[in-house]
Amino acid sequence: MYRPNILPLQLLAAIVSTAFVLALSQSSLAKAYDDEETIALLQVLNNSKVGLAEGVQQLTKKGEAAISAKYELYDNKKLSLSVYTAEKGLSTDPEHNILKEFSGSPEQTPWAPEVEVFKDIPHVSRASGQLSEMAMAKYPLADYISMAQKQHQGTVFSAIPEIQNHHPVLVVLVADKGKVSQVLFDLETARAIAAK
Repeated sequence: MYRPNILPLQLLAAIVSTAFVLALSQSSLAKAYDDEETIALLQVLNNSKVGLAEGVQQLTKKGEAAISAKYELYDNKKLSLSVYTAEKGLSTDPEHNILKEFSGSPEQTPWAPEVEVFKDIPHVSRASGQLSEMAMAKYPLADYISMAQKQHQGTVFSAIPEIQNHHPVLVVLVADKGKVSQVLFDLETARAIAAK
């Protein structure tokens, strides 16, 4: 008796499931940045008197290595500038480094952030990953922020490293007239690899 070559149901289900996951992960890369928190942040972003690159440079003059930076909102909806650092630089691994967050209002100068040394697992994990990614970077974080600011109209408000497709990239967000665009830099070559 002839039987057509039909994929077993389990294999077919696995293929469909994999395709769905891939489609979902691709769509998550094109985030709209139109959530309530981002909209509220963009409304107060112009209150800042300290640029993202300036905040990073202020800390790195004291020997800290910046591993990420962003503007965010405090619980009271006031603007905050937050910079994660590695006290002993990028060549010291996370286990033997001191991972910190400097945060404070950028609405007055000089920027006078408070410092928190990370001890909890979520912050240590996140900062450890960012340190490992920035350790592969061709340039310091402030240089990438400055490059993005020169290449794109608007205000750079976030620069956070991550791994995409097994490769270290810096995800830079730029706000212009209430819209957010995303710029990706290849950390190893310093090339802008995408803009959305």
